[in-house]
Amino acid sequence: MADDLNKPKFRWHIVVFLAPAVLVYSAVMIYPLFNTLRLSLFTEVDQERVYVGLQNFKTLFGQTVWSDQFWNALANNFWFFVIHMLVQNPIGIALAAILSHPKLRFAAFYRSAIFIPTILSFVIVGFAWKLILSPIWGIAPGMLDAVGLKSLYAPWLGKEAYALTTLSLVSVWQFVGIPMMLIYAALLSIPDEILEAAEVEGITGLSAFWKIKLPLILPSIGIISILTFVANFNAFDLIYAAQGALAGPDFSTDILGTFMYRTFFGFQLQLGDPHMGSTIASAMFAIILIGVCLYLFGIQSRMRRYQF
Repeated sequence: MADDLNKPKFRWHIVVFLAPAVLVYSAVMIYPLFNTLRLSLFTEVDQERVYVGLQNFKTLFGQTVWSDQFWNALANNFWFFVIHMLVQNPIGIALAAILSHPKLRFAAFYRSAIFIPTILSFVIVGFAWKLILSPIWGIAPGMLDAVGLKSLYAPWLGKEAYALTTLSLVSVWQFVGIPMMLIYAALLSIPDEILEAAEVEGITGLSAFWKIKLPLILPSIGIISILTFVANFNAFDLIYAAQGALAGPDFSTDILGTFMYRTFFGFQLQLGDPHMGSTIASAMFAIILIGVCLYLFGIQSRMRRYQF
C-alpha cells in the first residue's frame, strides 16, 4: 500500500491539454505529409493505381522533359533564397539595431510600420506590386520620372533577366519585419551588465554592436536563417499571384512550389498528375530536411561552441 502511495500518478491533465493540438497537427500536417510520400510511390495505369517504387523519381531526374523543369525551378528557388539571405536578413538586423537604441523617438511606430506588410495577404501584395510596376497604369514610372530617374525604369516583371529578382525584393519588402522583430527581441534580452561593462572599457556605438551584441545574437541569426530557408523553399503564393501558374515570362520565375502546383493539379493544356506532383513535393521535403539537418548538426553546434 505504501508503494502505491509513493508511486507517481499519471498526469492525465497533460494528455487532455495536448491531445487536441496533437490531433489537429496530425490531421493537417503529419497525415498529408505521409500520404504525399505514399502517392509518390504509385502511378496510374488504365485508371488503376499501381505501385512503382522509385520509378517516379527516376522519371523526374532522368527524363529531360521533367528534369529540365525541376533543375530550372530549383535554381530559381535557390536564387530566391539567396536574395532573402543577402538583403532581407542584413536589413532586418540593421533595423533592429537602430530601433533598439534607447534614445530613438517613435521607435514603436517605426516597428509597427515596418511589420505591417508581414500580415498582408500574398494575393494583395502580389497584385498591388504588379499594378505598381506596370508600364501602362503603374505609378513606378511616374515616381522615377519625378526624381529624374525615369531612364532606369523597365518592365521588370516582364523581363526574364529581372522578373525573379524583382519578386524576391517584393518578398523582402513584405517580410523584412520578421527578422527585424526577432533580432530586436534578442538585442533587448542582452543583460545591461554586459553593455555597461563594455562601456566602461570604452566599447560603445558600432564597436559595441560588432564586438558585444552581434556574437550574443548569433543563435537568433541562425534561427532566422533556417526559417528563411524553409519559407523560401516552400514559397508559392507571391509568384502565383503576380505571375500566374506558368511563372512567366518563359518560366523565369518558376520555383518548386509553382512547378509542383502545375504538375499536381494541371494547368491549361497540361493534365494534372497527383503522383508526379507528390514526387516533386517529396523532393522539396528532402531538400528542406537536408538543409535543416545541415544547420542543426553543423552550423548550430559550432555556434554553441563559439557562444560558450
